[in-house]
Amino acid sequence: MSISNGSGGTLLETPLIPQRAEKLRPVSTSGSKKILLAAPRGYCAGVDRAVIAVEKALERFGAPVYVRKQIVHNIHVVRELEARGVIFVDEVADVPPGSNIVFSAHGVSPAVVQQAADRELNAIDATCPLVTKVHREAVRFSGQDYHILLIGHEGHEEVEGTMGHAPENTTLVNDPEEASRIEPPETENLIWLSQTTLSVDETMETVRRLRERFPHLQDPPSDDICYATQNRQVAIKKIAPECDLVIVVGSPNSSNSVRLVEVALEYGAKASYRVDYASEIEQAWLEGVETIGVTSGASVPEVLVDHALADLSDAGFTVVEEVRTAEEDLQFSLPKELRKDASGVVDPSTIGGRNRT
Repeated sequence: MSISNGSGGTLLETPLIPQRAEKLRPVSTSGSKKILLAAPRGYCAGVDRAVIAVEKALERFGAPVYVRKQIVHNIHVVRELEARGVIFVDEVADVPPGSNIVFSAHGVSPAVVQQAADRELNAIDATCPLVTKVHREAVRFSGQDYHILLIGHEGHEEVEGTMGHAPENTTLVNDPEEASRIEPPETENLIWLSQTTLSVDETMETVRRLRERFPHLQDPPSDDICYATQNRQVAIKKIAPECDLVIVVGSPNSSNSVRLVEVALEYGAKASYRVDYASEIEQAWLEGVETIGVTSGASVPEVLVDHALADLSDAGFTVVEEVRTAEEDLQFSLPKELRKDASGVVDPSTIGGRNRT
């Protein structure tokens, strides 16, 4: 299938979902075979908002639209948008002056915003509002002379963006082990914040170890780990004890997808693997397996889960039972630059809140 690149130029091939060379073969077991399909799974409100923002930018301005870093951490989403005329760049300096640029869902530092302004770029901020909340907390607490212990993973775009809002007053804590050896400045004004996509359990263990060393450590006004991350981990915790195998659909740079694999193993799954595509599921994983858990990270479109279920059905896993632990109906408004059409009329569908369907 071919589509226009949005500017009347060369037609581009729509990226296809890779197909496996050979179908999975049925496996023999002593009992019945079934799939426990975790819910919630897949797209969260912040990811949905970010992807729609890029699509709206393409409609409004035409191709190319530039995006700093991956709009969300999923290779399939990135490839699809590239086929429609999106150009992903590592830095603002890679974007021609005067162009349209979208900041990814993971957020950016004030320095990046200024770089875009210096190049006279039309910047559209698709930062997840829950990440923006953490940014505002960093600015507020830094302004109140607090030193911030930011729990997160070094090099992650969200962490870089958050630290950029209070660089002189933030110390990064990567994990519980690092909590036992970091040396922040001596102050009674000590508070912790966290990356939004971490393991809930590991984060609280990190906080516990920090508080052992710094009893005066204060909690943020509310939990920074996003609702979607927590909900997907709760769902996996529910089904993991019953699963011989858990398959997590998600990309390797998706922190919340990687955490789901870890949580599945911690809560009783006998094995757990992450795949970008169903074609990566290996026949050997299925030997002796009766119950498979399936879920996906918060940046994964449901079509990729559908392909996994279809491939697993070839191996005899045709019974699918959805296990739902929470309902999600939150929507976020699109960035303000995209709420009006070219004539200046506000599109009601761009205003967030709760699902109206």
